[in-house]
Amino acid sequence: SSRSHGIGILTCKNNDTGIEGQLYIIDLAGSERAADSANHSKERMAETKAINTSLSSLKECIRARTMASKPGNKKVHVPYRRSKLTLLMKDIFDIGCP
Repeated sequence: SSRSHGIGILTCKNNDTGIEGQLYIIDLAGSERAADSANHSKERMAETKAINTSLSSLKECIRARTMASKPGNKKVHVPYRRSKLTLLMKDIFDIGCP
């Protein structure tokens, strides 16, 4: 299994209209239960913790963005600065987007 996240961002532009768009291609590392990693080294445990933390941050950003998209919830904070993964995905969570 993959022990890291991978992100590719493709930017496309329509030359006729000048409209630009971005496509995010994201490969997420899988989360691990503590019981599955009981015999791992210190470094591997730190890696597992970082992966689980970033996945948790992603979940919180998705929840907040979903709440912000509902009528009357314009002042919802999306905590995208909590991990490098969600910070790279900042534009996805922009509350100004429909």
